[in-house]
Amino acid sequence: MARRPLPRILSSGSASITRSREIARTAADNATDVLHPLITVARGLRLLAGAGRQKWAATPKDRRGHVLFLVAACVLLVMLIPYGLLLALISVMGAAAWRGRDRTPVKTGPGEAETARLQALYEALVPHFSVADDPGPLFSHGGDWEKAFGTSYEFDGNGRLTRLQVNYPAYFTDGEPTSRARVEQVLHAKSGRGREYHFAWDEESNHLLMTVLAALPTTIAAQRFVTAPGETVLGFTDTDAVRRTVPVRDGDVTRDASPVIWRTGARSTEPHLLIAGHPGSGTTTLLRSLALQALQHGDILVVEGGGTGEYGFLTGRNGVLAVECGLAGALATLEWAAHETERRLIAANRARQAGHPEPEDIKRPLWILLDRPSALGHLAAADGRQDPQELLQVPLRHGRAAGVTVVVADTLDSLDALTETVRTHTRARAVLGPADREQVEAVLGTQPHTTPTSDVPPGRGYTRLGSGPVLRLQVPATPDPHDEATSEAHRRAVLDLLPGGAPAVEQATPEAAAEPVSVHTERLIGTPAVAEG
Repeated sequence: MARRPLPRILSSGSASITRSREIARTAADNATDVLHPLITVARGLRLLAGAGRQKWAATPKDRRGHVLFLVAACVLLVMLIPYGLLLALISVMGAAAWRGRDRTPVKTGPGEAETARLQALYEALVPHFSVADDPGPLFSHGGDWEKAFGTSYEFDGNGRLTRLQVNYPAYFTDGEPTSRARVEQVLHAKSGRGREYHFAWDEESNHLLMTVLAALPTTIAAQRFVTAPGETVLGFTDTDAVRRTVPVRDGDVTRDASPVIWRTGARSTEPHLLIAGHPGSGTTTLLRSLALQALQHGDILVVEGGGTGEYGFLTGRNGVLAVECGLAGALATLEWAAHETERRLIAANRARQAGHPEPEDIKRPLWILLDRPSALGHLAAADGRQDPQELLQVPLRHGRAAGVTVVVADTLDSLDALTETVRTHTRARAVLGPADREQVEAVLGTQPHTTPTSDVPPGRGYTRLGSGPVLRLQVPATPDPHDEATSEAHRRAVLDLLPGGAPAVEQATPEAAAEPVSVHTERLIGTPAVAEG
């Protein structure tokens, strides 16, 4: 059956309607152009009238009579002046035209360059967020980026992204670390390198929020921190990463900062710490900071494998039992520490069996700080002697119950030289200096939610306490006060934290100054390490 043609009114109606709409739109535009001054003045009069009503409503009732009298006097004065009414009308029209003028429209969307950047970022994410058999893909080549990004984006003054929320399809494998890492790498590369980005994955809502993190302050120097006994400040992190704040001196002002608190002692779940980093990354700075904080309530033993003498300012101070740089002194000191740990365990056990409190001589915490033990291990292997790390088995295994804390710091390329006991019992970890995601994961056990940068100041890195989250970390500035490059303010800050007792160079006679440090250690080792009944 042949199709019957549509009536003429139905076939040509759409064209006539479209033409009528164009005519009406053109007439409206022309009328707007002609009447624009009148519209401007009317808008201004409306705004002036609204402002007058607000002023009248804000005027107290006891003063409204005075206001009315003043207005009436002004009107009478205008009427008496020649051409007063005309001048008043011109003034009112001018004020209304000025008040009702068109303001500069507020920018509500991205500019041309920002739109191009968002479109390029959208195209770069298409291979990761799309599949071939998706009937309605959220990401497709040449697609609309507004469907994936919406309005959840922010730019800085240079046109670089500072915040972006990505809506991805539900079939994306956001539970796999490799898939996440690929997307984060694309966002990092396309948004601009040289900055640190934080990625928050919301698997329930299929959202990824990328934000640019501000640099952690490096102006906080060594000082007395407001902490309880058994709490140590490793450094400071982002404000929203921890719930606690402590007052700190930042230059000449005092403000609240967010610390990373490491708890030690009998109730600690991570009683020992491992610090890793490249040379010059700030591992020694963190050890000095921990030593100054530990001396407030305990005693310390320092073993330096690098032999650079960066802990010499601690020698002779109260609470500093030994500062060793040589292999012989390190072995003797660590052997004494092992016996001291056993003595504390035996004394505590006997006191519990007898129903007595613990003796006072085992309540004071003991800290063992080892810097570069791998270097001492190489020297011991070459000399055919025992590796100093083997003497750490007793303090590491039983240090929590005995009040002994072990802190080991070494370089990233020497972590393989650490014994299995050291790697197993140091569950609190810190990585300082420039390191890629794989190196951070090798030390902390998981990758950070931020993108590590290659150019970081000393003392900047990541930390993780046990199975907790990975936190950004900035260590307080704690330089060697005997270093000529140390500023006077930092040198004074470190020296003011040292306990009583004069440095060894001030106490020793010429004969005693020539005595090696290992002799002091032999005297220490010679003390009885057997628990008394």
